[in-house]
Amino acid sequence: MTPLLTTLAPGLLEAGSRLIDRLVPDPAEREKAKLALLQAEGQLALQEMQTSLSAILAEANSPDPWTSRARPTFLYVIYGVILLCVMGAIIGIWWPTHVFQAAENLNKLLGAVPESLWWLFGAGYLGYTGARSFDKWREPVR
Repeated sequence: MTPLLTTLAPGLLEAGSRLIDRLVPDPAEREKAKLALLQAEGQLALQEMQTSLSAILAEANSPDPWTSRARPTFLYVIYGVILLCVMGAIIGIWWPTHVFQAAENLNKLLGAVPESLWWLFGAGYLGYTGARSFDKWREPVR
């Protein structure tokens, strides 16, 4: 389905219903036409859901493990980072100098990355996030 039709479909169906009210004089025929219009609207919604579901299933069933596991893997990495932060705080109770040294080493490691690379990563991440959000807002055709 084209993005234009997806955007205009609710308005077209409402306008079609008003048009049927004006053009069809027989109440039985009018109800039949409105029922057909509602069925078309239901088919349109079903087709949109099937398209969306097929894209999700295609991503999940991909033979490439990174395509099907990228989001969960990223989530697991974030969980690991959170867990390490909590464990570091707990371990810091008994060995504060070691935890301080580890934090200082990590700070030096991240400080060794050039600032331009951080900007590049940030711009790429924000661009990807913005593009994904825009695509979801726009309801893309798949």
